[in-house]
Amino acid sequence: MVTGLPGANIPAPTFDDPLGMLAACHERIAAQCVLLEKLVRHVGMHGADAQAVQAARTVLRYFDTAGQHHHQDEEQDLFPQLLASADPAAAPLISRILAEHRALEENWQTLRPRLLALAESASAQLDAQVVARFNAGYLAHIALENAELLPLAEGLLDAAQRATLGRRMAARRGARV
Repeated sequence: MVTGLPGANIPAPTFDDPLGMLAACHERIAAQCVLLEKLVRHVGMHGADAQAVQAARTVLRYFDTAGQHHHQDEEQDLFPQLLASADPAAAPLISRILAEHRALEENWQTLRPRLLALAESASAQLDAQVVARFNAGYLAHIALENAELLPLAEGLLDAAQRATLGRRMAARRGARV
């Protein structure tokens, strides 16, 4: 059964805590990875039944919207602020994370058509190796960002910079702050 999405009820911090929002997004990404693992097993046993179709749609919706917003939040708003700080740790870390973002996007472009076919009931297959590569990439990326990026940002961003980051994140999502 492909239900009980872990992290579905994780309360989200507000835009007043943009770094908390980024961390909460990491938890939701990890929950989507768990759902993908469940989906692979489910499709292997039950094919493209209604639960599999719904789970595929859930993952597609997440990574096509919130997942994209998350990378935009970092690349367009957070990274420039960190680079402007001139902290010597910022540039090499951001370079590494940007390279990982490109690899994650490539993995998503490989997985997405397979999920789309499943979501449209056009296929009853989901390649376990493609899912495993996608999940491994994201889980390692989340670990890096949680261990290094978010602590760096916590130490470098002042209240005004955080407020700017929060406003830009809200605007990206069409929300008011």
